[in-house]
Amino acid sequence: MLLWIYRLLFPLLLVVSAPYYLLRMWRRRGYGENFANRFGCGTVLPAPKPGVRRIWLQAVSVGEMLAVGPVLEALAAGGRVELYLTTTTSTGYRLAKERYGAKVTAVEYFPLDWWPLTAKAWRRIRPDLVILAEGERWPEHLAQARRRGVPVICINARLSDRSYRRMRRMRRWVAPLWSGVTRLLAVSSFDADRFRELGFPPARLATTGNIKLDLMLTPLSDDERRQLRTELGLGTTDLIVLGSSTWPGEEDVLLDAWRAWREAGLACRLLLVPRHAERRGEIEARLQKAGVRYHLRSRGVAPGEVDVTVGDTTGELRRLTQVADVVVVGKSLPPHREGQTPVEAAALGKALVLGPELSNFRAIVAELREAGGACQVTGADEVAPVVLRLLRNPTERAALGAAAAAWHQRNQGAVARTVAVIYTELNQLQN
Repeated sequence: MLLWIYRLLFPLLLVVSAPYYLLRMWRRRGYGENFANRFGCGTVLPAPKPGVRRIWLQAVSVGEMLAVGPVLEALAAGGRVELYLTTTTSTGYRLAKERYGAKVTAVEYFPLDWWPLTAKAWRRIRPDLVILAEGERWPEHLAQARRRGVPVICINARLSDRSYRRMRRMRRWVAPLWSGVTRLLAVSSFDADRFRELGFPPARLATTGNIKLDLMLTPLSDDERRQLRTELGLGTTDLIVLGSSTWPGEEDVLLDAWRAWREAGLACRLLLVPRHAERRGEIEARLQKAGVRYHLRSRGVAPGEVDVTVGDTTGELRRLTQVADVVVVGKSLPPHREGQTPVEAAALGKALVLGPELSNFRAIVAELREAGGACQVTGADEVAPVVLRLLRNPTERAALGAAAAAWHQRNQGAVARTVAVIYTELNQLQN
């Protein structure tokens, strides 16, 4: 009954929300290619070879696509499977094509979660197993899997505070959703407890850890870092503060802080990497108004040295992070609360400054702080003095970075545990 209510309501919600999402797509660009995928159309896939199972892997955007990379690589290397990869955003699509296109059967957009469209997609794709990354749990797709007897594994599963509160209020509606999930692999015991509280069967739940902690990052050489700094217009000697995956309002906080650092006599530059590159025009207008020398990374090599560089390119954050001396994690300063991931900067041994509440990464933040691998401020007004202290104290910066890197090393292994569960399910299919 609840599924039929969802089927009736979904097209109405789609019509109401269409103007917002179409405008968003237009601003972000790149959605025209293979737009028909949204309606269940796409590549006609041949039947898998004998003994080979087809896995449908869905990762919503760039962050999730980068996270599932090691799992995808391990499955591709292990044989016996072919991978069909979908994503939701244009940035995720471009990254998937560039990074994994040669290792998968096809890269396409995830179909809208409406009965006629999902049914068409499922008839075309015919997966033997489905893997959903992080928060991807769509009622109609799960119903299609249940109807066809196809196992669904949710990997790196977590619940933000907002999602948890919403699902608690709608627990009666959420419970039927769980029947379509064969295995749910939580990132932490904290998240596993939340899933149990929401009614997910404990027998199908496991804590395998966060696959984002299994990052395999290739450090830049000293020469490469110097070259990158020059390309960015950030000189070769000044200290660099990175605003990592910033959201609206955070660039203003960091720009004001940078002025305070310069007034304090520090030779430092600012590198801003917004979470959404399409905000470049908004950020550029603010920099022009501030009267600072700036450069947009999307325009190529900087013509000279600047005060502020905007990293408005896609998929380059890991590389840009390596030139930073201090990293301020985005989406963590009020009014934002959810936070962006601090894992990559921690793995690279950077001195981390976090906002007051990163609810999407609560367990990670708690562990990092306990390990001595991050400074957490209570509000935006503390950013300038805390970062100033770190800029003036190379010993403290080094200690923070070393503690963060050590924490990262201790918490790896989630990819191997996740892949082991996937192969267990595949073996059961063969039996």
